[in-house]
Amino acid sequence: MSVPRVLRWIASGDVASINCQALRRGVTRSKRLAMQCMRKAAENGDTDSCWNLAQRMYEDGPYAREVGHVGEAAGVTPSAEGMEGHDVPPDVMTGVLHWVVKGGYDPIAGLEELLRRAEEGSKYCSNNGCEVAGHWKDFKACPQCKTARYCGAACQKEHWTTGGHKEKCGKPQGPR
Repeated sequence: MSVPRVLRWIASGDVASINCQALRRGVTRSKRLAMQCMRKAAENGDTDSCWNLAQRMYEDGPYAREVGHVGEAAGVTPSAEGMEGHDVPPDVMTGVLHWVVKGGYDPIAGLEELLRRAEEGSKYCSNNGCEVAGHWKDFKACPQCKTARYCGAACQKEHWTTGGHKEKCGKPQGPR
């Protein structure tokens, strides 16, 4: 996929094209470009992208702080109460809060959910039958599409053969 084509999708502001084409069709091989696509979708009102961007920034995902930072213009400042227990730098937390609020989520509940996931972990394995919970960074990404995550090789193989990932991997997905 050519970068100019992806940049045209970003410039168009069409959330469906950004999410369904750019994020799921090989652009994720360039993490910076994937984050730019996610930010553009979030700016255009896609609530899932707002939450995903906040989560990536909170977890210090690749390029998330650089591409997702909003700064003072966010109009949201973290309170001392909201910062309690979070070791995320205040300037990054401002950006996280911005995307949580922009996505229509309650900022305190959103921060509590992000903190809970950071401490306890969550289900990140793309294999639907898997019950393994852990931390996002511990789940390895599919080497081809870089979007599906797995707790181990067994789940990756099962999802590839019987879970339908073989048919979807690297191909554009329809609108959500």
